Amino acid sequence: MKITAVKTIGLRWECPVMSDAMSVCRARQALWIKIETDTEIYGIGEAFCYGSPLVIAKHIVEDQLAPAIIGEDPENIELLWQRMYWRNVPNGRTGLVMGCISGIDIALWDIKGKALGVPVYELLGGKTREKVRVYASVMHLTEDNNELAKQYQQLQEMGFTAAKIFCNGPVSAPDGKGEFYSSRIEREVEKVRVCREAVGNDFDFVLEVHRGMTLPEAVAFGRAVEPYRPMILEDPVPPDNVDTMAEVASKVGVPIATGERFIDLREFEVLMARHACQYVRPDVCAVGGITTSKKICALAEAHDVLVIPHNPLGPVSTAACLQICASIPNLGIQELPGFCLNGAEDKMVKEPLRFENGCMLIPEAPGIGVELADDAEELYPANERGSNAARRAFDGSVKDW
Repeated sequence: MKITAVKTIGLRWECPVMSDAMSVCRARQALWIKIETDTEIYGIGEAFCYGSPLVIAKHIVEDQLAPAIIGEDPENIELLWQRMYWRNVPNGRTGLVMGCISGIDIALWDIKGKALGVPVYELLGGKTREKVRVYASVMHLTEDNNELAKQYQQLQEMGFTAAKIFCNGPVSAPDGKGEFYSSRIEREVEKVRVCREAVGNDFDFVLEVHRGMTLPEAVAFGRAVEPYRPMILEDPVPPDNVDTMAEVASKVGVPIATGERFIDLREFEVLMARHACQYVRPDVCAVGGITTSKKICALAEAHDVLVIPHNPLGPVSTAACLQICASIPNLGIQELPGFCLNGAEDKMVKEPLRFENGCMLIPEAPGIGVELADDAEELYPANERGSNAARRAFDGSVKDW
């Protein structure tokens, strides 16, 4: 079997607003990669290019990476991964390039599973579980905590047993009130308190700070929410300085999760060697695909660290994550994007992924377990997102959103 073509498929879809009180990013874009062979077998992958022009990502896939693998045996996945990686190191190891390598890698695993007639998890060592617990990854944009709490009760009624609380809320006033140290910490702590009281203790919270706090703020916030037993404090500070993340981890009693912006196996090794987290968050569509993700999971197991795969993209990403989750012993929980709740993802694929009682069922079809719907490109035509406006503080300085 030989690779004959590498094609790209751009999609864009609107995200749901669950109510006036809860929202996620208004739209998502995806770059799916289809690898064709000289047989009827083909593979589908997804590349992390969120926020980047699709035209650039398409160029990287079709003009930089495809020539390295066309004519080769798609089942030699590690060899082709190394060829793509080292071919591009002289040009700079960038996040967008690694995202494109990731999408191709996922498609290669999809081909190999189909060729052998088995789900990808069988190629990774077989099942360690029958289903995968997930959390609803929703982001809210409200300061009405009572209304917010109702939304988590709604998620609970839908069958979820865990969900994200976005704890890097909107700037509240032109004079900076709400951004000041004391008021900001109190606002976010109160949000967690009200939501915990609304759903009780049989529900886990992922507190998403999204790299938005300083070291003093993160330590104060982490300590203050300890009585409400959140499962995770995610990215309390920017991950660029591992020692800063490690200091937060050493001073708060809430487990730290980070790593969603990493694009290399070695970054995770440094993170865990410094005891900077209790959970790692590899993104299968950004870090090098299934090939690298499995290695990161093994590293994490050696460090007694749990894995929570980052998953903000489409159904191909979700399916690839589930194959990994099925095969590792050190799974924490799996992120399920909030836009899955409006059914948009179901229409992108021929056979929707299944959610039951707080868990995703593991796809059993050969490969990663999903196939692109024939009319997906017509339903969700791609267009460039335009620029992401930087979030500004009251004094005009730039902040992470």
